[in-house]
Amino acid sequence: MSEFHPPQPSPEKLSEAEYLKAGSNYLRGSIVEALADPLTASVPERETHLLKFHGAYQEDDRDLRNERAAQKLEPAYSFMLRVRATAGIVTPAQWLVLDQLARDCGDGTLRLTTRQAVELHSVLKWKLREAIRRVNESGLTSLATCGDVNRNVMLAANPDLPQIHPPLCALANEVASRLLPRTTAYREIWLDPHSAAERRDEEPLYGATYLPRKFKIAFAVPPSNDVDIRTHDLAFVVVLADRQIAGFNILVGGGLGTTDGEPATYPNLAVEVGFCRLDQVVQVAETVLAIQRDYGDRTNRRHARLKYTVNDRGLDWFQAELRQRLGWDVEPPRPCPLLDRGDRYGGTEAGDGRRHLTLYFENGRIRDDADRPWMTGLRAIAQVHRGDFRLTANQNLIIANVSEADRSQIEGLVAQYRLSDGRDQSPLRRNAMACVALPLCEMAMAEAERAMPQFLTQVEALLAEAGIPDEPIVVRMSGCPNGCARPFVAEIGLVGKAPGHYNLFLGGDFAGQRLNRLYRENIELAEILEILRGMFQRFAQERQPDERFGDFVIRAGYLTTPPG
Repeated sequence: MSEFHPPQPSPEKLSEAEYLKAGSNYLRGSIVEALADPLTASVPERETHLLKFHGAYQEDDRDLRNERAAQKLEPAYSFMLRVRATAGIVTPAQWLVLDQLARDCGDGTLRLTTRQAVELHSVLKWKLREAIRRVNESGLTSLATCGDVNRNVMLAANPDLPQIHPPLCALANEVASRLLPRTTAYREIWLDPHSAAERRDEEPLYGATYLPRKFKIAFAVPPSNDVDIRTHDLAFVVVLADRQIAGFNILVGGGLGTTDGEPATYPNLAVEVGFCRLDQVVQVAETVLAIQRDYGDRTNRRHARLKYTVNDRGLDWFQAELRQRLGWDVEPPRPCPLLDRGDRYGGTEAGDGRRHLTLYFENGRIRDDADRPWMTGLRAIAQVHRGDFRLTANQNLIIANVSEADRSQIEGLVAQYRLSDGRDQSPLRRNAMACVALPLCEMAMAEAERAMPQFLTQVEALLAEAGIPDEPIVVRMSGCPNGCARPFVAEIGLVGKAPGHYNLFLGGDFAGQRLNRLYRENIELAEILEILRGMFQRFAQERQPDERFGDFVIRAGYLTTPPG
């Protein structure tokens, strides 16, 4: 099944990235030589692409670019290292390693991502090998957290039925393990250079050119859609029967990244293609990935995700191809409604006398501030906690499986270090997300993480002015159209267009089952706030019982008439 490769485009039509991967010697390239170059803090452009497969993005501090250029200095280069946490699970011991690494090799902060991974920022080239080695010694890895491969496999963080989380976590780990690259380049470069004698120059699943683009998988557990299930290339939604796992609905073709000015690129929601049993999930995952490997667009990277493969060839074609490769037919999908996507803040029962405690971290950034020593607080908790940590898809963290004997100590540390369980935040802020954007992301066109807190404060004031201060509207902000904060499925989505300017999207639904639409293009935050002021006033006066803001925007006609 995974060995099948249909004819590919003629060589002159392949994108440059395809040549780069084919000539990389299975992701080795000249990474070792680039790391050893003492004359620059950067690596050559070719190696920046290959390093992504190993989990590292080259970045520079864009706040300092002009100043350093005036001084005839190269940009302030460093690397973001992304660490894989399958299903969002990290042990306290692993957390302590990440905490120490952030202080030894990074900028002293950790960032929780929207895909249940952890990022260390501002890692200098000279410390990159040490950081990756220590990550792996802890039992974690940065392999395949970036690049044209399957990324971190996500799982609902806190299902209503605690007993189903362990088998789902085991399944997510099995899928993740099956879809990892097999090249030994990672081990040779970062962990054990002497292992080159045992090198492996083959990729039984991926082949020498890997996938056309990245591939993302997630598992959702109704009624929660905390992982935004329809935004992934491949998704599995748990179907329950008598409070047990009966199987999974299979969804394919999600993805939010788009490119300004290119109508052939667009955000897309995954669609249901069938139902499978628990013991069939791994085969389905490998088969869907192999279809994308063989038929994904290798001529245009901006048109290379599975969503385009499915839409260009048709859903009927995809289902027939899936059936042929599996050797059996999936069953029809089953009803399983998804009602919300927020985290369950505060304490929840975990069973067997244990509890979970979900903590809020604005935009996923964990640092020590004068009034919020959150990094130190989590370090103190990790030193005594005997359960685990769970990273959520909403950039928060769960202190999971706290025993009754440890509960008072954990809660005491939460209070001592002024960690937030979300109750001191507005519903609006609890549901909001922003990507990193400036100053470190090379793709950012505008601010996101640094602009979002003040923007939300202003939106909170508008909601209070309209008499609806506790309305839990989903607001998301991304610094560019890649959409890492998933803004295209928000009720209010802001996507960076230029410094200080955003495209305003409206009309997504509260549960994440509908794309929003462009309302105004290339406007400043002040104008966005004025637009929202009028809409909130009307919403407060004209809303129907239990109507959400995203639904009201559509019913009121804002998206069917040209905006004023």
